[in-house]
Amino acid sequence: MDLQQIRYFLALADELHFWKTAGKMNITQSALSRQIMALETDLGVQLFERNKRNVKLTHAGKFLKERWSKELTEINHIHQFAKEIHLGESGTIRIAHPDSISGLLMPEIVSRITKRYPKLQIELVQVLYENQHEFLTNYKVDLEISRDNSESKEIQSKVIFTDHLALVLPSNHPFKSLEQFLPETMNNEIFILPIKNDYSSYNMLINRAFESIGVKPKVFIHSEIGSTIIALVKKGLGIAIIPDSYAHHEIPGVQFIKLPIQTNLHLNWRTNDNNPVLSNVLKLILEQPF
Repeated sequence: MDLQQIRYFLALADELHFWKTAGKMNITQSALSRQIMALETDLGVQLFERNKRNVKLTHAGKFLKERWSKELTEINHIHQFAKEIHLGESGTIRIAHPDSISGLLMPEIVSRITKRYPKLQIELVQVLYENQHEFLTNYKVDLEISRDNSESKEIQSKVIFTDHLALVLPSNHPFKSLEQFLPETMNNEIFILPIKNDYSSYNMLINRAFESIGVKPKVFIHSEIGSTIIALVKKGLGIAIIPDSYAHHEIPGVQFIKLPIQTNLHLNWRTNDNNPVLSNVLKLILEQPF
């Protein structure tokens, strides 16, 4: 007994006519008859009562028609879902991204994915810098968007977006332009900065920003979460340097002043990962610039 024999049985159970069913299933009438007889022999059950004029289901045939119709529909759904997974159209994609692009780049990325692959499940997570490499290499996430470029041979990386660093201050702060930020005035400011990490290119970039202004910052509060930094700035606990893409979060009570220092966003993925879902999403993200 195989699935094709069950399909022949269900088609004949609907038509109750060998000639019509054979035409519908694109086989000869004699071949259809042999398939039904083989199915009955395998089951040890008579499925149809036949004479020269009529074909009708036996009680066992009626029972199997009802049960097999439901199960074959479920099997067809399973096969279709498996095909979608094989083609990368169904399944799950897990993307780690920094908080800074939640209001700017991520909505565009998610929109591209959902328009092309509406059945795909998308999980968005945020990962601390020191955990990013481990999450990606250990398959906890499939893609990682980071301001740091990975140098691991296990990971491929490509720049997908460039924005700038910006000073973020309370809205009522007297400074309104970059020209007002002089060493003698900035040295009196308290800064809120990311947690120190000598291996982070993003941290190095912030240090370069201070060097360009000629300031040695006073720092008492460190945070890896940009939205927390902004909330602390809004509360008047200090000022900060963060990516200007946070301005798209449209948070009242703070102002952004762009610095002439660019910061790149890198898309990172596993070098030898052949997951078709990952391949499809990579193409969508990389096919055109943001």
